[in-house]
Amino acid sequence: MLMEKILVLDFGGQYNQLIARRVREQHIYAEIKPYNRISVDEIAAAGYRGIIFTGGPNSVYDPVSPHYDPAVLALGIPILGICYGCQLIAYMAGGTVASADNSSEYGKIELTVGDDVLFCGVDRTSVCWMSHRDYISALPDGFVNIACTAKCPNAGMADHARGIYGVQFHPEVTHTAFGRQMLHNFLYDICGCCGDWRMDSFVEQKIAEYRRKLSGKKVLCALSGGVDSSVAAVLLHRAVGDNLICVFVDHGLLREGEADSVERVFRDTFSMNLIRVDAEQRFLTKLSGVSEPERKRKIIGEEFIRVFEDESKKIGKVNYLVQGTIYPDVIESGSGDASTIKSHHNVGGLPGVVDFDEIIEPLRDLFKDEVRQVGLSLGIPEELVWRQPFPGPGLAIRVIGAIDRDKLDTLRRVDAIFREEIAAASLQQDTNQYFAVLTDTRSVGVMGDARTYGRTVVLRAVTTDDFMTADWTRLPYDVLARVSSRITGEVAGITRVTYDITSKPPATVEWE
Repeated sequence: MLMEKILVLDFGGQYNQLIARRVREQHIYAEIKPYNRISVDEIAAAGYRGIIFTGGPNSVYDPVSPHYDPAVLALGIPILGICYGCQLIAYMAGGTVASADNSSEYGKIELTVGDDVLFCGVDRTSVCWMSHRDYISALPDGFVNIACTAKCPNAGMADHARGIYGVQFHPEVTHTAFGRQMLHNFLYDICGCCGDWRMDSFVEQKIAEYRRKLSGKKVLCALSGGVDSSVAAVLLHRAVGDNLICVFVDHGLLREGEADSVERVFRDTFSMNLIRVDAEQRFLTKLSGVSEPERKRKIIGEEFIRVFEDESKKIGKVNYLVQGTIYPDVIESGSGDASTIKSHHNVGGLPGVVDFDEIIEPLRDLFKDEVRQVGLSLGIPEELVWRQPFPGPGLAIRVIGAIDRDKLDTLRRVDAIFREEIAAASLQQDTNQYFAVLTDTRSVGVMGDARTYGRTVVLRAVTTDDFMTADWTRLPYDVLARVSSRITGEVAGITRVTYDITSKPPATVEWE
């Protein structure tokens, strides 16, 4: 039986990844495709159970805005349009979309819904999240109104005969009170999905797939010790056993004590074939004088591959390279006309030619929390599954500007103090990621009655359930005070400690 799947057709909305994640929470697989990278014929042939049009920043009546082939409305596949996606459906079907002028709505808005299958189990009046400057002023033929707000007469519409729906608000964000229920109704009652997307079955299928595909082949795993590469390594180890060789590159960009910890865990706990490569000087030489963050990522990505190639030559012919790439890495690295937020070292940072038959990315279609579920299904200890996320480029993108060993050592100690105090206050479960950044800003300070001119560090902690959006964590002031006091007292050259209170968006979690 073919796996159920939903197409999230992306028109440039900031919540496109979140929509896919919300669908997967309903145990239905969703994949994101840019609107200009898949045709109507390809959609028809792919067997999608439903399509969701995302939001976007444009106006549908602008000639340069992203449009799509109206033939998609005649495929017989249920469609849900969200925000811009709703307006686009109306526009394609012959309705009218106009500027809202002084009737734009942003933030939490009271929503009134009618008696409709999309709103089964939804209170007649509730709060939704709006973000629009246009509105549907006239519905297309065949559509009826199913929701409204004080300023938006057509906050929801439906063509029941064709199974096409649109909502002006964002059901995927937590601020929409019944958003998950609305998505559930669309997926199960309108698209007719059963919900067969489960992590246990994913693990079984992947192990069986790679056992067949990689039988008798030597496989090299790029092991960073982070959650993603660790889960990928254990999954492949289950499939190919001792034919998996893990190469752990100690590039000198890791946190305090981390290299030794990684080696200990994978040798002792998992009994894997592990090669630890001391490549600190090699990486620091390549990164010397490089300040631009995208250039750092590209250098690190290429050097990773070259180290693995060198090690594979020592081992003998190695057919496959395993990486812990996950879905947000792929999305944020962009493709074609899609926006590149940042190049990930194992996606956009790869060189054009690598000396392996194929790169294996078993987690490429999973979000971070799904990767953790896979890890638990594989029996990986919880303390490893729930460890702090750490970027592949490591501290290279947490030292702003050019890198040297002195800056890295300074940041290592600062970061360790921050993590120690979070643990001492038992706050590990209250924030999903926390770390320190060494900026390239210097500021005046006073120490021992003398003027100093030292570095500024930034503490960052975020709360999120999917890492596609995140809010800054409200850490207790007394904890921040202790961290600041220890850093300025124990780490030479630091005169100022700040706390980042920016959410994602508009910022990313990492600074570079």
